[in-house]
Amino acid sequence: MSDVDFMREALKLAEQAALAGEVPVGAVVMKDGEIVGRGFNAPISHHDPSAHAEIAALRDAAQRIGNYRLVGCELFVTLEPCVMCVGAMFHARIARVVFGAQDYKTGAAGSVLDLFAQSQLNHHATLQGGVLADECGKVLTDFFAMRRAQQKAQ
Repeated sequence: MSDVDFMREALKLAEQAALAGEVPVGAVVMKDGEIVGRGFNAPISHHDPSAHAEIAALRDAAQRIGNYRLVGCELFVTLEPCVMCVGAMFHARIARVVFGAQDYKTGAAGSVLDLFAQSQLNHHATLQGGVLADECGKVLTDFFAMRRAQQKAQ
């Protein structure tokens, strides 16, 4: 499978988040060409500010692998990760992070901050942004347009 294939899997999870009324972000963790972790945003339904797609995917992968260190794994997420999620990726020792759309409000992979460029941190991952960026961005744009229309109708 290619980066695009893994991002399409993350997009499917983003759609699940949207159906649940959550901001549509999905993530998968890949190791040796296989998906070992999946997650989508659920902070509203779980009453948990840490229930981001990336955190859910990391937790799923750690349970499946049997180790919180996810050495050699790659994480694919539809939206540029925030500070919390980048921190979790570093603690998990994720080797590579691939994201779709940029997040100009809370992105910590270059849009607002770039934690990946901080040489003082003890772990570094390779970073690639923009994979299926238009599709990933459209899922978010459509979701927020629908939400605004619903609020206007009330």
